[in-house]
Amino acid sequence: MSLIPAFEIGVWNAWILMIWLLILNLAIMLGNKEVYQRMGNPPDMKLSCANRIAGYISTPLWLLSTTYSIFLPLKLGMMWFYAGLVLFVAGLVISIIVAINFATTPIDEPIAKGIYRYSRHPGYVGMFLIYLGVGIASASWVFLLVSVVLLILISFAVIDEERYCLGKYGETYREYMNRTPRWIGIPQIVKSK
Repeated sequence: MSLIPAFEIGVWNAWILMIWLLILNLAIMLGNKEVYQRMGNPPDMKLSCANRIAGYISTPLWLLSTTYSIFLPLKLGMMWFYAGLVLFVAGLVISIIVAINFATTPIDEPIAKGIYRYSRHPGYVGMFLIYLGVGIASASWVFLLVSVVLLILISFAVIDEERYCLGKYGETYREYMNRTPRWIGIPQIVKSK
C-alpha cells in the first residue's frame, strides 16, 4: 500500500468488483418492489438524529467510493488481490443470501431464518466484507478507511432498525434478539419454559 492512492482508468480496476453491488440492488429493485421497499427504511420508522447524520454522510461516501473504484487498479497476481477477493466473494454471497431471505419471508414476520440465524444484520456484514475485500484487493488505504467509516455509520442505523422491529414484531423480535448476535456469531439455544 502506498501513501498516495492510485488514480488511473483501466479495465482491471476495482469497479469490476463494485459493479456487483449495483447489479444486486438493481435486480432486487426491479424484481420485487415490496422486497426492495422492505430492505430500506420503512416510512413509519423514526430515525434518530445520529442515524440521519450517518445517512447524510454514508450516501455521498458510497457514491464517491463507487466512483473512485473506476480509477482504482486491482493488485492482480499479488497476495493482496487474492486475500481481498476471498473477502469480497464472502460478502457478495452473504448479500445474495440476505436478498433471498428477504424475498422468501412474509412481510408480516421478522426475518429470522437462513443467514439471519447467525446475525441480526447480515446485509451490513456482507456490505462491510465487500468494501474491505475491495480495499485489500486494490491495496488502497482510502478504501479500507471508507470500510471502517461505513461500519461506524452503520452502527447508528442498527439501533433504530432494532427499535422499529421491536415495536412492529414485539416479543417475537425480542426473543430473536436474545438468541441471535447483532453482527456475527453462533445462535444461542433458547430453552422453552
